[in-house]
Amino acid sequence: MKILLTLNIIIMFLTIFLQAAMGASLAKVGAAFAASLAVFAAAWGIGRIGSTALESIARQPEAAGDIRSGMVLAAALIEGVAMFAVVVCFLVLFV
Repeated sequence: MKILLTLNIIIMFLTIFLQAAMGASLAKVGAAFAASLAVFAAAWGIGRIGSTALESIARQPEAAGDIRSGMVLAAALIEGVAMFAVVVCFLVLFV
């Protein structure tokens, strides 16, 4: 089921890229690809941080506060970098 969902997402994004490539320059297609890659990488990274934080809290419940604060800080930094990457890609698209 997970593989089928992943394949559906890949097909959806390839369709979007092909539609964007019909009337766009190569720089615009590259910017769209880079924006989607930045968002996927950030989502994967934040998910990985969340899963390892939950494992750590399960192993050491007394350190839950420290682990949670570190997790939130790391997720915020990753989200900031992802937003910066998306803004740069949109600047390439529209400027």
